[in-house]
Amino acid sequence: MPEHFPSELVERLPEYLAAQRWYAGSEPPPAAEVEVTAQRLLWSAGADHQMWQLILDVAGETYQVVLGVRPDGEPADFLNGHDSSVVGSAEGVFAYDATWDSELARKLLEAASGGRESASRSRPMAAEQSNTSIVYDDRLILKLFRHLRPGPNPDVEVTSALADVGFANVAAPLVRWRDGTYDLAFGQEFLSGGSEGWALALTSLRDFYNSPEVATPAEAGGDFGGEAGRLGKVTADMHLGLQKAFGTATPDAMAGSWAALVASLAGRLEAAGRHLGRDLLGAARTLLVRLEEVSDPGPGIRVHGDYHLGQVMRTDMGWYVLDFEGEPGRPVEERTRPASVFKDVTGMLRSLHYASRHALVERAVADWAEMVPAARMWESHNRQAFLEGYRRHPEVSQLLPDAEVAAAVMTAYELDKCLYELDYELLHRPEWVAIPLDALERLVEGGGDG
Repeated sequence: MPEHFPSELVERLPEYLAAQRWYAGSEPPPAAEVEVTAQRLLWSAGADHQMWQLILDVAGETYQVVLGVRPDGEPADFLNGHDSSVVGSAEGVFAYDATWDSELARKLLEAASGGRESASRSRPMAAEQSNTSIVYDDRLILKLFRHLRPGPNPDVEVTSALADVGFANVAAPLVRWRDGTYDLAFGQEFLSGGSEGWALALTSLRDFYNSPEVATPAEAGGDFGGEAGRLGKVTADMHLGLQKAFGTATPDAMAGSWAALVASLAGRLEAAGRHLGRDLLGAARTLLVRLEEVSDPGPGIRVHGDYHLGQVMRTDMGWYVLDFEGEPGRPVEERTRPASVFKDVTGMLRSLHYASRHALVERAVADWAEMVPAARMWESHNRQAFLEGYRRHPEVSQLLPDAEVAAAVMTAYELDKCLYELDYELLHRPEWVAIPLDALERLVEGGGDG
């Protein structure tokens, strides 16, 4: 039995890495910068039928790959259409991403769970970002982390902590695979038959936009207002659970965090305005002065950090919250830092705005501009329903700033999110820049007074 993954196949890893969506680079790294720091034979049925786990150091970043090995030329129909998942051939065998191989994926579950979990069927989820997700028997979903960082993975840490304090709106944790330094995989109950919040919002918008005889979103057949209100209540429950699990930040810590946030806004507004040819900083002077006058932004807790309609799912049992890793474009230290609950609240409000505009873009017809008032009406209706559902929670007031500064604090976090979105759209989707820019201009005009 071989003690090491074939060295000739290790030499093929740079090209393989560059083809993966979860790899941070866009070009193959130099071979000298790819080092196998750990390897483990997870399963074997002989020298030419195996599954290996490799931990790679790639120019100082750590990645996990799980690869299958089988005889060169042996049929592997599951790889059809997935050429980027093949590492290559050497020494009479070829290597490939094991998550596409149903047999090896089931062996992976057994390895990750220490033999406590098994399955008869598996299927990889199509969407990938910084991880790969595999569904087993439509009852368990395993997230295999690809880009590893020392310490607890935020999604694993927060989901487990919320479940431990009795927050019922996360999928039950079932598997945690950890090697002492890194969280390698995390398995949870699979929410079969659930609908993503984003999809439900778009369905509501299509119904409203396609019903010109309906005067308000509340009168449309697909009104989302009731669900938005229930989601607000679940969000309040989540925040109270996070406070119970992780505690509350000290006032001094929150004052420092708030000062840093406000100080960052001016520079970011200036940079965005320079790029767009607009004086965004000048337009925001009144707002920035208002924010600088806030001395106490209220309590700070651990928050979700990337809260939007794509991170919640509606099932027959109600809303569930997913994926607590935080915004991928921000450092982990920033993602795990306590913040006002308004960071999550405004994240959801921004998502409602994005949904209303995305549904207009979908139409691709000449009446796009004429539909903007309807989009604003839908956004306002569901924004109000979400906020009312949140604020009506009998215990959530303990997490909110004082009433006289609450509007300003909420505006600061919404502006922070808009600028984050603007940076993203300028880099990846320039045709979408108008969405965060529209919201940013409305916030600046409001001056932070609600």
